[in-house]
Amino acid sequence: MLHFDPLYLSGLFAIALVAGTIDAVAGGGGLLTLPALMATGIPPISALATNKAQAIFSSFGATLHFWRKGRIDLAALKRPALMSFLGAVAGAACVSFVDPATLKALVPFLLIAICVWLAFNPRVGEGSRPRFSLAVIGLTLVPLIGFYDGFLGPGTGTFFALGLVGLAGLSLDEATIEAKLCNFMSNLGALAFFLFAGHIVWLYGAVMAVGMMAGGQIGARLVLRHGTGLIRPLLIVTSLGMSIRLLWQSGTIAQLWALIAA
Repeated sequence: MLHFDPLYLSGLFAIALVAGTIDAVAGGGGLLTLPALMATGIPPISALATNKAQAIFSSFGATLHFWRKGRIDLAALKRPALMSFLGAVAGAACVSFVDPATLKALVPFLLIAICVWLAFNPRVGEGSRPRFSLAVIGLTLVPLIGFYDGFLGPGTGTFFALGLVGLAGLSLDEATIEAKLCNFMSNLGALAFFLFAGHIVWLYGAVMAVGMMAGGQIGARLVLRHGTGLIRPLLIVTSLGMSIRLLWQSGTIAQLWALIAA
């Protein structure tokens, strides 16, 4: 049942605004928006589809702001962006045929590894000699992360950014900026598939899209103003948050607690 109460819809907008800001800086906005949509009482598949429909506006808002400021080279990134789109379409198509449980169980540990890497390597993201060209990364890592975004999703922006740091030798703020275009295209690819499948609740999606768009613009301004000093701690916090939530959902935390208590 849909809620048309202005206060209820205002709450969804506020959550999306905060999530869009976080998403533009470090990724992980879905930690807020997906539970909010699940709490409305709509079916889980509708919550997932609607979340993808509104999430695209955060990455679009951030990408648009970076492009206007001359920080995104569309010519250099057009192939990686296309591969991200195609990977996400393939990932979304596979959701109906493959059980994502195994991949979902691995993601928290990947995010924890990212936290450890960032915490104990303070010079990560300050720029280094590139190991691979954008052309190579665009044909290998980018479509894989795009596939992951269409298939599951949590932490996609983080994986894109740190992939560009580790493999392309970009600074953390440069990688965050360039990752937004790839993240936007992966969102677009997954959304293109879900549009055909249906299940999107357009009222909630439209209200939250406005908040995500505004949040994306705010987050992009924060990235340009504060750079690595803001991105690094937010990456660590959001990665830990996503890890804890995914481990809690899978029952891993409850199992560990039972073992300790025994």
